[in-house]
Amino acid sequence: MSVDKDPMGVMPECAGSDCVGQVIVPRAHDIGGFEVRRALPAKERQMVGPFIFFDQMGPGEFLTGRGLDVRPHPHIGLSTVTYLFDGEIQHRDSLGSDQAIRPGDVNWMTTGRGLVHSERTDQRLRGQANRLFGIQSWLALPRAQEEAVPDFVHHPAATLPVIEDGGARLRLIAGYGWGARSPVKTPSDLFYADAALAPGAVMPMPDEHEERGAYVVEGEVEVAGDRFEAGRMLVFRAGDGLALRAGPKGARLLLLGGAVMDGPRHLFWNFVSSSRERIEQAKADWKAGRFGTVPGDDQEFIPLPEMRVAAAPAAQAPSAGSPTS
Repeated sequence: MSVDKDPMGVMPECAGSDCVGQVIVPRAHDIGGFEVRRALPAKERQMVGPFIFFDQMGPGEFLTGRGLDVRPHPHIGLSTVTYLFDGEIQHRDSLGSDQAIRPGDVNWMTTGRGLVHSERTDQRLRGQANRLFGIQSWLALPRAQEEAVPDFVHHPAATLPVIEDGGARLRLIAGYGWGARSPVKTPSDLFYADAALAPGAVMPMPDEHEERGAYVVEGEVEVAGDRFEAGRMLVFRAGDGLALRAGPKGARLLLLGGAVMDGPRHLFWNFVSSSRERIEQAKADWKAGRFGTVPGDDQEFIPLPEMRVAAAPAAQAPSAGSPTS
C-alpha cells in the first residue's frame, strides 16, 4: 500500500459546537432479544454522501439452534455492504454467489436493475450459541447507474489498506482518504473506514469529500470540546478541518461520506430509486415473480409489504436487508 506522507497528521479542529452539523440518534428495534439500531435514513437526514441506509446489528447472541434468517428478498438501485465486527453471515444471491461474510471482509453487492439475496446463519454455527455484531449500509447509485447490471464482489480483510499511527488504527473499507485507496470498486466518490482508537488517540476526518459523517460504534469521542457516546451518527459541516479524539476508554468508529447525491431518492421496502414509477414497477415485478431466485435458498421468500412508496424516510416500510424482518 502506498500512502501520502503523514496521512494521519491531525488537521486543525474547527472551533465551537457548530462543528457537528447534526447528531442522529438511531431508532432501536428489539427482535427477540437482538437489537437493531437504524441511523439512516432519519427524519433529520436522508443521506450522507451516497449512504442512504445504515443499521447497527447487535451486539447480540443467538441461542443454540437459532440464528439469522433473512429470507430471499429483492433490491434495486443500490449497493449493499455488510461489515462485521463479530460473527458470520452466509450471503447467497440470484447471481449464484454463496459467500461467508466474516469480520473485516467487504462483500459489495450492486443490485442495479434488480437482484435477490438472502442472509442467514450457516447450519454449522447453529450447534452452539453464536454472536453477531456489525453494520449494514446501503449506498444509492447515481442516476446513470441505477439500472446497472447486478454484481457481487468479495474482498477479504487482508486485502484492504490499514494505516496505524499514534494509537489510531484505520482500515479503509471502500473509497479513498488518509492518503490511501481501497481496492473495492465504488459507483461514486466516497470513503468508508473502520477506525479503532486507543484512549486519547486522535483521528482526522478527510477533507477531500463534500459530505462526511462518523458513527460511534463503541466508546466515546470528543469533537471541539463536545463529547458523543456510542450509538450516535455525527454529520459534519462541509469544508471544516476537524478531528475526533477518543475518550478515556478508547473508541471504535465507522467514518463515511462522499459527494452529494445527484438528487433525492424514493424508498420503499428494499427499493431505492430516483423514480417513483420505477419503484412501482419493482413492486409489481416482485409480486409477479419476475425477479430471479437464489440457488440453494429458493423455498422461501419475503412477501411485498402493502404500503405506498415513501419519499420521506419516516414513512418507509421496515427493510428486509437487515435482521429487522
